[in-house]
Amino acid sequence: MKPVAKPGKTGALMPVEVALARLLEMAEAAPIVEHEHLPLAQVQGRVLSEDLFSTLDLPPWPNSAMDGYALNLGQWNGQPLSVSQKVFAGQSPQPLKPGTCARIFTGAPVPAGADCVEMQENAEVEADGKVRFLEPMKAGQNIRPQGQETTVGELILPAGTRLGPIEQGLAASLGCAGLKVVRRVRVAVVSTGDELVEPGQALGPGQIYNSNRVLLCSWLQRLGCEVIDAGILPDDLATTRARLGELQDVDLILSTGGVSVGEADFLGIALREEGELALWKLAIKPGKPLTVGHFRCVPVIGLPGNPASTLVTFALLARPYLLRRQGVREVEPLKFTVPAGFAWPVAGNRREYLRGRLEQGRATVYRNQSSGVLRSAVWADGLVEVVEGRTLSEGDEVAFIPLSDLLG
Repeated sequence: MKPVAKPGKTGALMPVEVALARLLEMAEAAPIVEHEHLPLAQVQGRVLSEDLFSTLDLPPWPNSAMDGYALNLGQWNGQPLSVSQKVFAGQSPQPLKPGTCARIFTGAPVPAGADCVEMQENAEVEADGKVRFLEPMKAGQNIRPQGQETTVGELILPAGTRLGPIEQGLAASLGCAGLKVVRRVRVAVVSTGDELVEPGQALGPGQIYNSNRVLLCSWLQRLGCEVIDAGILPDDLATTRARLGELQDVDLILSTGGVSVGEADFLGIALREEGELALWKLAIKPGKPLTVGHFRCVPVIGLPGNPASTLVTFALLARPYLLRRQGVREVEPLKFTVPAGFAWPVAGNRREYLRGRLEQGRATVYRNQSSGVLRSAVWADGLVEVVEGRTLSEGDEVAFIPLSDLLG
């Protein structure tokens, strides 16, 4: 990992775009270069490690897009035609006999000599078995030409493509039984603080349940990462140092909870003593504090501890970093504009990401936008971006980022 850039002057807020650009630079400096060959059924959610080129034309031959009749339009003078053969998908037809048509079905190869397929709805079979065509026709209609989808040697999927069901289907159509993919990113998830208790245990005075661990571990798995659950780091320097030292075979340590300059900041002390630490104050809400650094050469990203802050900063910063480590080029989420279904009368000095959802084409927001309220994200189906320094009236355009894109 490259040395982490030092933050700017005290009190300065770093724009979200600058923070993202720095994280992506760090990701590109430490790419995951190992790969593995997996059966096609097992590459869901993985990242392609090498370009995939077509080894055949698709379709391999002209085929019919309809159930109907194949004929040679240039040789037809309008008379009814007798049917000389039937062609089903998976068969090899004979050349078309002059002055006839062929009964043909969807996906079947078009007989040599035919240059048109008319759908059966526009044809009429007469009593003598000949076929009368009822509508004007043109050469090439309802025929899928050879190589319409792909041709031999054409780049089909570039390296860095995240593989989903559609990409898997396309690879299968080319005859691929497996693909080379980037190995999984190994991410250790740690939480900090004696106030945290895992679900299922009894709460003591001043304690809360650790929701961030489940949130992040599940999310990382959906992103195709290998997750190491490193549990809760207690407020003890020796234990913190020892536990971090056990995580030297991971690609990233992802922590939640404040890293500060206080005496009880044992994670921060460990990073300063045996690595490098920068505290970025971001112009973002929720989620202003972000920790970036390394411990004994292992990259570290520390997210703020409030659940909504964890969600937003992971979605907008840590997620793109992890994808770029795997070679994915397009790492920023889908974003589109919609009318605001709410007013925002007071401009803020930070970019705000409100938990909201679309109702009748307008973005509405949850009533309580506290960074400690995860229920707002359950209610929501996206993040509504309110740019710093801006007020809104109902109907003004705002950017909307769907959670379905962030989570996948």
